[in-house]
Amino acid sequence: MVSEHAAKVLVASNRGPVSYTLREDGSLDSKRGGGGLVSGLSAVEDKVWVCAALSDGDREAVRRGVGEPGVRMLDIDASVHADAYNGIANSVLWFVHHMLYQTPVEPVFDAEFRRRWASFEAYNRAFAEALAEEADPDSVVLVQDYHLTLVPGMLRDLRPDLRIGHFSHTPWAPVDYFRLLPDDIGEQVLHGILGADRAAFLTRRWADAFIGCCTEILGGTGGTRIGVHGLGADADFLRRRSREADVDEWMATLREQVGEGRKTIVRVDRTELSKNIVRGLHAYRALLEERPEWRERVVHVAFAYPSRQDLTVYRDYTAEVQRVAEDINATYGTAGWTPVLLHVDDDFARSLAAYRLADVALVNPIRDGMNLVAKEVPVVSDHGCALVLSREAGAYEELGEDAIVVNPYDVSATAAALHEALTMDADERSARTGRLAAAATSLPPQQWFLDQLDALRGRPTA
Repeated sequence: MVSEHAAKVLVASNRGPVSYTLREDGSLDSKRGGGGLVSGLSAVEDKVWVCAALSDGDREAVRRGVGEPGVRMLDIDASVHADAYNGIANSVLWFVHHMLYQTPVEPVFDAEFRRRWASFEAYNRAFAEALAEEADPDSVVLVQDYHLTLVPGMLRDLRPDLRIGHFSHTPWAPVDYFRLLPDDIGEQVLHGILGADRAAFLTRRWADAFIGCCTEILGGTGGTRIGVHGLGADADFLRRRSREADVDEWMATLREQVGEGRKTIVRVDRTELSKNIVRGLHAYRALLEERPEWRERVVHVAFAYPSRQDLTVYRDYTAEVQRVAEDINATYGTAGWTPVLLHVDDDFARSLAAYRLADVALVNPIRDGMNLVAKEVPVVSDHGCALVLSREAGAYEELGEDAIVVNPYDVSATAAALHEALTMDADERSARTGRLAAAATSLPPQQWFLDQLDALRGRPTA
């Protein structure tokens, strides 16, 4: 744990560790969040978490003065937040870093974009001002992700005494793609992060891409140090949680739905454009078409949880996932066999049950900062699981040697990889799973966070 004499630690992220729902009777219901950042921060006692009020319940909690110790929730104007979050962070910066644009027709950086960018600046400024108010002299501040790329530079202007870090949980675009952004905006993004003493990334590849952008556009990274911290899976939590009663119940249900003696290909993803779910379904279709011996012998268990449904392109993508799954079932299904078992509602216990049952895990993103699913499945697998992994996932850097690696755009090669995974010798599959689990848990969330703090303070890390 951090020494009681250490300077206060502040963390800033769009989403905080708690959310509020306004009940019909006017009372507020709170719910704790999860994820690597929440787990990582549990290693630190003297901390303040600055986050945005995301819902009407969150905003009402702020107005009533309801909250948790150590959490400051910002009631940023809802329209400003919508412009910043959906209009810029998720519709521009996410698309640039994941290289998602259909470039003959998009992006279009016009007056409406500039209006939204002004909201993005205001949203980042609200965080910078709150951090400046909360920070003790010589506090350490860790700013999280693409939503808050401008915060380090703004905070540096307000509080030059602070040690500031920025961590990117996404990929970073190569310079030619990054230059899709208007020149002044691209420079502003880079200068924003370079306001930090240290900027860190999930993989060396993403760090090098950032350095490349800074070198080409600004002439270098200035005095900002660059680091890499590959977030690992929380093995203790996953193994404990995956053995609880509700997971066992879901395993029994899934076994019944899959059918006796059949193999399973499992994927668990949000219906996020970069996750490449549709091509994964097409690869499964190709497997059934080209290798008919797998018909009635395998089920694709696909959990695709709706994401960002307030954006039209995401609603359309979710609908396409459902359409393709239904088409495969209509084409190949029989009275006793449903080829694709698709769920589009989120249930963590059910996901863990699928992890335990999986013979093959399919993780084929177009581009992904890390991808924790690829790390979680080997950790909880009951009998060993072959991993089919995109070379464009950040996890490839750590897991590629023991995965079956695919080009995420190559549907035929992915179908062949699924066949290879399904036919892998049980001993080899078990041995690979053990090595994958070891690699996946080498930097668990608490140590991941502490390593960043130590590096920012100038201490050597393990």
